[in-house]
Amino acid sequence: PSTRTHRLIFIVAPSSPQIRSIDFNASLYDDSAWAALNLNFLRPNTYHNVQILGSCRGFLLLNGCQSLWAWNPSTGVYKKLSSSPIGSNLMRSVFYTFLYGFGYDSSTDDYLVVKASYSPISRYNATTRFEFLSLRANAWTDIEAAHLSYMNSSQGIGAGLFLNGAIHWLVFCCDVSLDVVVAFDLTERSFSEIPLPVDFSEEDDDFDSCELGLGVLGELLSISAVGRNHSVQVWVMKEYKVHSSWTKTIVVSSENILLFPLCSTKGGDIVGTYGGTGLAKCNDKGQVQEHRSYSNHPYPSQVAVYIESLLSLPM
Repeated sequence: PSTRTHRLIFIVAPSSPQIRSIDFNASLYDDSAWAALNLNFLRPNTYHNVQILGSCRGFLLLNGCQSLWAWNPSTGVYKKLSSSPIGSNLMRSVFYTFLYGFGYDSSTDDYLVVKASYSPISRYNATTRFEFLSLRANAWTDIEAAHLSYMNSSQGIGAGLFLNGAIHWLVFCCDVSLDVVVAFDLTERSFSEIPLPVDFSEEDDDFDSCELGLGVLGELLSISAVGRNHSVQVWVMKEYKVHSSWTKTIVVSSENILLFPLCSTKGGDIVGTYGGTGLAKCNDKGQVQEHRSYSNHPYPSQVAVYIESLLSLPM
């Protein structure tokens, strides 16, 4: 139901490890809106290594202490997930994990963890493998995807976004040498590609070598493009998988704040991260309204959106 609270979770580490959560419709300056959380299954001195790899129906997929965990921040319930046996069987090739995703298959009432690895063939070509873990069956399965060739579009492991029954990632497609959004439908177990809205450099010279980010704003797929002058174009897909429906909604421009959008509030404001250690909020005209830093440490903090939920995981 729409009355469920949408919240941001913020893992601040490592100088003073803490995990906070806030209703993202609240003011960032309102200390009473923040709640303290506890990863009681991990040691606090390991929080700086925790990665948030996905969010679905109130659960977060975490990578911590070399293990995968499903965790409900609202109830504190957690489950350690089994490791994939598939990668250990690939002795002839070196595969690098570069994508994770977490989603819900309504047709089977099951949660799936999706993992992608690639083995580089050349600088712009790779062999890609996909596999998924069914939490209900507690088993990993290889996905037939031999025709796909993807690599990282950014540094680190990409976390997928669950929307419309599919997990979405921003990847570099080797076949066409372009960044695309790839979607994995959890019911059909099939992949599709969603082209990006435009050549951003044609829109603005400042965006000829822009950094891109994938998001969900108001239940719509979004792309953020960061230009050289720190301005940010935000595009949303008004109709899912209809390329002509990509619409540039705002341009955020501030000399001091570089905002990476995460979510939109009921009032239409956009909340995002800045500097890796803070949060900022801007209005629908791209003007920064609030910003707050939570750590003076250079380690980037982990931030994700989740919905308050009392659901439990299938056993």
